[in-house]
Amino acid sequence: MNISSLSVSMPLGSTGSTAIDLALMSKVLDTAQESGDALVQMMEAAATGLGQNIDIMA
Repeated sequence: MNISSLSVSMPLGSTGSTAIDLALMSKVLDTAQESGDALVQMMEAAATGLGQNIDIMA
């Protein structure tokens, strides 16, 4: 996302800063969701086969 183009295209003042704040928060939310999805995928990959075998003769 190009923040400099947002500041040029939006008028300065309360409306402009609110639009920029919302755009930035939207980008942060998207990044957090992508990071969370990647974390879930790593956890699922690490847990493959876990708990399928039980050693009852130990």
